[in-house]
Amino acid sequence: MHPQTHLHPDSPQDLYDLGLKTDLVMLSQSPMTRRRVLSMGLMGIGALLAGCAPIGTPTPAATGGQPSTPEEATAAECVSPIPRETAGPFPGNGSQGPNLNVLIQSGVVRPDIRTSLGTGNTAAGVPLRLELTLVQAGGDCAPLPGYAIYLWHCDAQGRYSMYSPGAEAEDYLRGVQAADENGVVSFLTVFPGCYSGRWPHFHFEVYASVEEATGAGNVVHTSQIALPEDVCRSVYADDRYGSSMNNLSRLSLDQDGIFRDGWESQMAAVTGSVEEGFLARLTVGVPVA
Repeated sequence: MHPQTHLHPDSPQDLYDLGLKTDLVMLSQSPMTRRRVLSMGLMGIGALLAGCAPIGTPTPAATGGQPSTPEEATAAECVSPIPRETAGPFPGNGSQGPNLNVLIQSGVVRPDIRTSLGTGNTAAGVPLRLELTLVQAGGDCAPLPGYAIYLWHCDAQGRYSMYSPGAEAEDYLRGVQAADENGVVSFLTVFPGCYSGRWPHFHFEVYASVEEATGAGNVVHTSQIALPEDVCRSVYADDRYGSSMNNLSRLSLDQDGIFRDGWESQMAAVTGSVEEGFLARLTVGVPVA
């Protein structure tokens, strides 16, 4: 007799209790996907936890209203271009000289950006997977397969690799990925800290291809991604995040120099927990000529 799982809302059958991680992943799926997984038993759960795409994709409701695939984006609403923002003072993209250009380094095209390419040191922090769906803004919100994103952000202590004291020799939390056939780009990283004067965020640049991103090509669009306050507060209770909680308590989105003119289309939908890690999703409307 097997113990019941926490989640069996769409099947009369009992399933194995595989813990909170399984529950969180299952909760992010649509009812149809949950039924499919349950009907496959342990094999289905294993495939889901491994991130296999054929299992299914989360519904917009599970991602805070942000469509998870281009098909859903088309069916729901066509997103406007995400606001163009500054790359900030720590881009590491060669614009400040060849000695500050991570994009020419071997291995920068990678899904896991937690470890420095040069030193091999790994950034500490709560794990977070960021999934961005790139769609053509306006029109039918067609996906943008093959387009590339260069993503970068600060570490748990609010430091930027390549720039900040104590992190100058590092190049972690920077990397490039190409969008798949559905326009989806995924990075495994850590939850960014909150430094004085800025709301917790990610930076990113969109390029027409990986070759453009790593070959000093033209940037199609530059923007930033915000993170929800309640999730930030839960993360910043972790001692690894130093003064992040205090810095956050002195900020608001309406006061932030980047997000105060409107952040709704830049706010990621986040699910998960400090114990199991987080998943952040956002559909990014890209203006394409």
